[in-house]
Amino acid sequence: MTGRTRRDRHLRPPWAGPLGLHHAGDTVLHRAHPGAKAAALAVLGIAVVVLTGPRSAVALLLVALAAAALGRLPVAPTARALLPVLVTAGVIAAYQLWQRGPATAIEVGLDLVSLVLVATVVTATTRADRMLDALTRALRPLGRLGVRPELVALALGLMIRTVPELARSTAQVRDAAQARGLDREPRAVLVPAALRAVGRARATGDALAARGIAD
Repeated sequence: MTGRTRRDRHLRPPWAGPLGLHHAGDTVLHRAHPGAKAAALAVLGIAVVVLTGPRSAVALLLVALAAAALGRLPVAPTARALLPVLVTAGVIAAYQLWQRGPATAIEVGLDLVSLVLVATVVTATTRADRMLDALTRALRPLGRLGVRPELVALALGLMIRTVPELARSTAQVRDAAQARGLDREPRAVLVPAALRAVGRARATGDALAARGIAD
């Protein structure tokens, strides 16, 4: 590995999944209300269940790609964030091809990619604070049943912020293991990564308790 390759690898942010993909912009989708985008995602989910066949799957994928283009999502980071999903969809499609034929394989694989891509568009075009505010307002009617909307929104916000941080922490641990020549030793990555995750969880819990939120 050359020095330039090492620098490029360190400069490139680790994969953090769709939750860590937010991309600032001023498109129609960025300005749209978070509730409207969540509703559109729900409609797509219903369409995936109701519509069957390869043609409908291709049509839904085109809709998802159009939404990504409308939101002007950066191609490289989006593709990298969706790579595990694409691999999973490929494996599932291969299994369906073996069990039920090419039509079902195409439908299942493309439907999965479409759903995740549209969810990624929603995440990438919506700031976390706006999404959490919309969630809090939507859950307020459930306050009569004992649900605390602020705590639900806080839990979701912590999850959104934790996933990218855990991805970065794991990448740092992996790089440190590679520097010591231990990249093929699972314990050299898993143990430090787990300890960092536990430490972060305890620190977060202590911070919440200090503010009286965990009572």
